[in-house]
Amino acid sequence: MSAPGDLEPRRCARPRGERFTGNRLMLTLGASLLTLMARLVFSAEPAAPAPAGDPEHGKIVYQACMACHSLDDDDVGPRHRGVIGRPAGSVEGYAYSPALRRSGLTWDAATLDRWLTNPQALVPGAKMFFRLPSARDRADVIAYLSEQR
Repeated sequence: MSAPGDLEPRRCARPRGERFTGNRLMLTLGASLLTLMARLVFSAEPAAPAPAGDPEHGKIVYQACMACHSLDDDDVGPRHRGVIGRPAGSVEGYAYSPALRRSGLTWDAATLDRWLTNPQALVPGAKMFFRLPSARDRADVIAYLSEQR
């Protein structure tokens, strides 16, 4: 009998006398991995389409954005009028983070949705940290910004 805390080797569950050797072990692991990947790919639900935005509600939600942004003036963040279709990091005179200037993004509905979901995941090192967790709120703000030409 072993003392508490002693480690005992564990044996894998396989028929007695059968050994997994290098190639057979790799084939077994590879087949298991392929099966798992196939299940994930073929059983995954398709991504839900983004909801159509309501610009009137978006104007209300946008008030939270106004802590740092406005439509017509740069503040803590750059101005938003005309943001749809504009390359990220391109407002003249605004001090963007190097990460956003180098991102190569153009602000369209899909990119703004990803940005508002988690700006740091989309562009690590960007200044913005604010998130809109609700897909409905993001769609509404994007619809509102789309009208601000």
